[in-house]
Amino acid sequence: MRVACLFILVSFLTAFNDRAAEGARILGSKSHYIVGSALMKALAKRGHEVTVISPFPMKKPLPNYRDITTDIWDATEPITSNMLSFAEKGIFESIKETYRYGHTVTNETLKQPAVVKLLTSNEKFDLIVMEAFMNDAMLGFAHHFNAPCIGMSTFGASKWTTDLVGTPAPPSYVPNPFLAFTDHMSFKERLINTVMGVTEALVVRFIDQPVQSEIYQKAFPDPKPPLSELKKTAVSAVLLNNHFSTSYPRPYVTGMIEVGGMHINRNPKSLPADIQSFMDNATDGVIYFSMGSNIKSKDLPPAKRDAFLNVFSKLKQKVLWKWEDENLPSKPDNVRIQSWWPQDDILAHPNMRVFITHGGLLSTTEALYHGVPVIGIPVFGDQYLNMAKAERGGYGLSVPYLEISEEHLFTAINAMLGDIKYKQNAQVISQRYRDQPQAPLDLAVFWVEYVIRHNGAKHIRTASMDLSFVQYHNLDVLAILLGVPLLVFHLSARFLCRKKSIKPSRNDDRKKRN
Repeated sequence: MRVACLFILVSFLTAFNDRAAEGARILGSKSHYIVGSALMKALAKRGHEVTVISPFPMKKPLPNYRDITTDIWDATEPITSNMLSFAEKGIFESIKETYRYGHTVTNETLKQPAVVKLLTSNEKFDLIVMEAFMNDAMLGFAHHFNAPCIGMSTFGASKWTTDLVGTPAPPSYVPNPFLAFTDHMSFKERLINTVMGVTEALVVRFIDQPVQSEIYQKAFPDPKPPLSELKKTAVSAVLLNNHFSTSYPRPYVTGMIEVGGMHINRNPKSLPADIQSFMDNATDGVIYFSMGSNIKSKDLPPAKRDAFLNVFSKLKQKVLWKWEDENLPSKPDNVRIQSWWPQDDILAHPNMRVFITHGGLLSTTEALYHGVPVIGIPVFGDQYLNMAKAERGGYGLSVPYLEISEEHLFTAINAMLGDIKYKQNAQVISQRYRDQPQAPLDLAVFWVEYVIRHNGAKHIRTASMDLSFVQYHNLDVLAILLGVPLLVFHLSARFLCRKKSIKPSRNDDRKKRN
């Protein structure tokens, strides 16, 4: 089947076209690119013509896959220059900055000359695929090209995705991704979780939606429906980078599909010879340390950096450290630095012992697939939630960023190296995660083609998308069920009181007889 699709991912836009290889994908985080490009490459290999607008053009050309390189770094640099600063901010300040990032990326993406050119072209698309991550304005592509839409989340389930297809998220046992709660919450935690959900809904309604609507109005030509209406009708399904075996069981509607880890190599690639030799010769094992693609280790304050160096120098294990600079002062001989590592394949090496991570969903997913325990240093977003899962699951330990010290790090690393239970727990979850009837990437490809085959698959759309808040929560029905008996009781009580007040007394009866 040769079809045309347009793929959008926050700062990430991809297209497949049956008439010509045109389209776009724009990406701000390389980790997001890794997930999205896995799906795009798979679709291209199946004959779909894919064009990608991205800051990360492919080094080797792939048939049916065309890159259009973009640059949005200048606009996002003020926000992403030092992501470690997020750890020092309060939760609401972090949420505010996260939305500011989303607005900036969305606006800059839609202003890119290549994207503007695409919107003024005569391209025809059979499907829009877009990441749902504070970029609702990009739903305009679905209307503009008159094509069905699939959402994709590298973040897992969140309000940005659940609202698109009507998936319920009961605050009693579904923790907010900005909170480090589990699915078993105390009364206090359920209260905080509920308040957080209400706050997030208010932020979306009164802060995010007006900005997204303004961006949408400016970027897409008329005539077009209001963004609030488009959001209810545009999306057919959502692909989630998540899986219940590595998360918590929760309700999903038919159109929300878990394809967590679709980017992971089921057959690990060969490592570069120097890395392979380094790891093969690590008789006491290897520790891999990476803070992800957005957070840079080189931005660590000297005291925290030295704490890591002092601890690593005392270990028998070798260390691979994602360090975004050519020099690392006082680097021990057992530590090797590099600005980017083939993380998935490194984690697959049998000598891997511990992964020190920021706790991002991609990193923790890869670690669990390969059965590697993690030490997490969460900084923002869902990293706190992911590490809460790791600690509860017995395959991870958290070291809060603000509490990083030589003693704290040494204790955590030695606890994990000295207790086999962390490795065993990670391997148990790995076995559960791998036990699937279909590879996640194959499942993702199936649903992309399913939605195309069935012209948007409107038959899987839940009726909840057509209900108001009052109707969805049955508040009108509850009002009747509770209100009518209360009204009857109230009227009955008033009647009895009135009857009692007008009943003649015995003295009145005697006066009448006399």
